[in-house]
Amino acid sequence: MKQFLACLFAVTVLLGCPAAYAVQPDEIMADPAKESRARDLSRELRCMVCQNQSIDDSEAPLARDLRLLVRERIAAGDSDAQVIDFLAARYGEFVLLKPRVNQHTLLLWLVPPLVLLGGGFVMWRYSRRRGKSAGDTDDSAVKLTADEKARLERLMAAEPTEKLL
Repeated sequence: MKQFLACLFAVTVLLGCPAAYAVQPDEIMADPAKESRARDLSRELRCMVCQNQSIDDSEAPLARDLRLLVRERIAAGDSDAQVIDFLAARYGEFVLLKPRVNQHTLLLWLVPPLVLLGGGFVMWRYSRRRGKSAGDTDDSAVKLTADEKARLERLMAAEPTEKLL
């Protein structure tokens, strides 16, 4: 029990800690509003080395270069959309963690809901077919003869301790 409580405490402490970011102190902008914009943009951009982390979370040198580039563009007066467009033009749509909806990514956006709908349809058809087959077994049950019915009645009425053959 003590081990369980110790593990529970450790998990609670770890989950309660704020996420550690890879942004170095020398990267942080003096203006808090611009730094906030840079952090928000950094969370939307994929690290090209790690590929499953944002550049805000990654410690890869390329991620640091991208964070600095984002901050340079913001300092130059670019809007968030201009920074994203610049990086997407330079590195391709893959740099975006959440790709835009366009003709090249339409399949990427449509496949998950279609698979979900298809799975739901298959489950619905399976449950209907299974329900019908269960109902069919009741209708197609073998009819008992009069002798069999009489024997069944005797068996059901018999005491559990009696031996019937």
